[in-house]
Amino acid sequence: MAPAERTDVERSLGRRMRGAAGLAALAGLAWVARDVPAALGGRLTGARAERAARSPQFRDGTFHNQAGTRTMVADPGRNLLWELIFGKQKRRPSTAVPLLRPSAPQADATDELTIVWYGHASALIEIEGRRVLLDPVWSERCSPSGLVGPRRLHEPPVRLDELPPLDAILISHDHYDHLDMATVRALLVGQSAPFLVPLGVGAHLDRWGVPADRIIELDWAESHRVAGLEITATAAQHFSGRGLRRDGTLWSSWVVAGARRKVFYTGDSGYFDGYAAIGAEHGPFDVTLMQIGAYDRAWPSIHMFPEEAVNAHLDLRGGLFIPVHWATFNLALHDWAEPVNRLWAEAKARDVRLAVPRPGERVVVDDPPAVDGWWQAVA
Repeated sequence: MAPAERTDVERSLGRRMRGAAGLAALAGLAWVARDVPAALGGRLTGARAERAARSPQFRDGTFHNQAGTRTMVADPGRNLLWELIFGKQKRRPSTAVPLLRPSAPQADATDELTIVWYGHASALIEIEGRRVLLDPVWSERCSPSGLVGPRRLHEPPVRLDELPPLDAILISHDHYDHLDMATVRALLVGQSAPFLVPLGVGAHLDRWGVPADRIIELDWAESHRVAGLEITATAAQHFSGRGLRRDGTLWSSWVVAGARRKVFYTGDSGYFDGYAAIGAEHGPFDVTLMQIGAYDRAWPSIHMFPEEAVNAHLDLRGGLFIPVHWATFNLALHDWAEPVNRLWAEAKARDVRLAVPRPGERVVVDDPPAVDGWWQAVA
């Protein structure tokens, strides 16, 4: 989540209300807000805290990037709040975002590699007959509250209970647009897959009732085998935090490797040298899922601009590029369609294979659909 979009729940709940209608509204707020403390997540204690303290990424009580970064940089003469309220950017689509029902996979899909993008950073990797879900967020808002915070610009293309049986659920970091309490709790019913998360994120899952045997916490460069897949947490350049405390949990990108196919997912990250190192150690990749949206020159170190995402894809030795982290939530000040327009231009200029699926569309990596600019009519 971009720093400009962080939710101030306490301020919203503390607004004065008058009269009987105000009291009724306040009662409603209290009822809806009762889960807010839980949604903020857990704290690192005991063995989990001790393990975090041993990480090369952990010092002085918090996790750190490989290079010094700032979440916000000074931009003299610019008023972000004024721009947020009065800016002329077209930050929402003009018409409904088209949603598709995922097509059925081939009957014998053990060698097939497909991606289903559900919106924002939520996606399904179908690799060699196994299924890995990325950063699932199905709630109406990416926020600890159902009353305030960025609201969805389109519905999920499928219900959570319509997902196929999963083999693993990966979480890149603990920001609300990547880790959602209601979605996690829903996935405890009808699914038995483990949650693979960066160090410390298991504390949130603990608080939300996820059994300990379904929580796998990894540091960068650590791997875990599940259902015949080698899943590795790799470096990213970002930050974390759900409440007032920052960087108490780790953030990561992910490598999902089968016997023959490989997938890379950025999570959230600025552009950094780590992509080339990941490409050298784990690449080449058949497909990369790359963050392209919610960027701004006020936070250039922690989210990539679309052109930087193309650089990262090439550093990673990627094959097909599929953009994520755009279209679903309004998290920055750019136009709604700007990220994918810039990406398309850069991909053509640098001869990068690109697929831009509609939410719910299944992309066969070896035979992707041609880019047709569908979002331009929507914007």
